[in-house]
This record gives sequence, C-alpha cells and structure tokens, in this order.
Amino acid sequence: MSEATGWGLVPPTVLRDGPYGEGMVQLWIEADPGARLLALTEDEEPGEGWKAVGEAEVGEGRTALLVHADTPGLRRLAVLDAVINNGDRKGGHLLPAPGGHLYGIDHGVTFHVKDKLRTLLWGWAGEELPAEAVEALDRLGPALAPGAPLSTRLAELLTGAEVAAVRARVAALRAGGRHPEPSGQWPALPWPPV
Repeated sequence: MSEATGWGLVPPTVLRDGPYGEGMVQLWIEADPGARLLALTEDEEPGEGWKAVGEAEVGEGRTALLVHADTPGLRRLAVLDAVINNGDRKGGHLLPAPGGHLYGIDHGVTFHVKDKLRTLLWGWAGEELPAEAVEALDRLGPALAPGAPLSTRLAELLTGAEVAAVRARVAALRAGGRHPEPSGQWPALPWPPV
C-alpha cells in the first residue's frame, strides 16, 4: 500500500520463513535522533509548524498540549494510516531518517474491517486533503479494483472483507476530500502514546 501511494513510507518489508514459521523482515532504518516530530507544550495553541493533537495530563494536576510537526511526511503517513486503518500509530512508530524522509513502522494492527483508526496524527482532522493525497487516492482506486495487481496481491495476504474495506476507505476518503476525524466511539489516541 505504501508503495502504491508513491510515497515509500514503510521500509522495504518481505515475508520469510524462520525458525518459528513465516514472518516479516524489514529493512532497519537508522532514525535521526535530532528530529522532533512530537512535543508537549504549556502553550494553549500550537506554535508555528506544529499541529495540536489534544491535551495530555502531565502529572500533579497539570496538563500540556500534545502537538505533532506539520510536515508533508507526517501528513502523508496520516493519509496512509486512514487507508490501512492503523489502530496503533504511536510516536515510537515514526522514524525520521537522516535527510528528512519519514518512515512508519509497526503495522500489526491494520486492515481491520471495522473502523479502528487510532493515531497521534490527528492534527489535520477535518482539514481538506492536499492535492498530493487526492492524487494518491486516485491512483489507489483503480489499483484496488478486483483483478488489478495490487488487489490481487492484497488478496494473498488479507481476507476478501479486509480488501473490500480498504477499497471502501479509499473511496470514502476521496469522496469526502478531508482528513478523517475521531469517531468518538473509542479512544482516538493509542496507549501508551510512545
């Protein structure tokens, strides 16, 4: 899915046989330790270049505003997560590589048929999708059509209902033209957040 968007957000990942059966092997990405993608601030509004996620309790009855960086890479990942229905996008699953490219890892809670989107990347909730996201969704639509190569490959890894749910999410995102918003039916933030 990541490659089909053209964004390359997930490190190369392959299935391999191992001592305990089949599993995934993913290219190790050395993260840039100086990159800041998430922060807590005592300000009531996010600063320039940041998007508000929500208030967080920081102890002793104090709260702080949880914010994430307003970058194209994070925004792309927020769209991909909405498509794959990521139920566990935590801060530790964000790998900013040297040079600025962003990778997302740990996608074990994805592709569920029911809406389970839980993420720290809610800063764009309800905002209009950028043109590059619309273009990616326009590519994904035909790629997910029954019999298309991406659809056929996903059918080897997912149930028919899960593939149909991906198609439906892509269509809904494209038709709505906006980043999804928390449904209010369950906690929108994964726990623990890191």
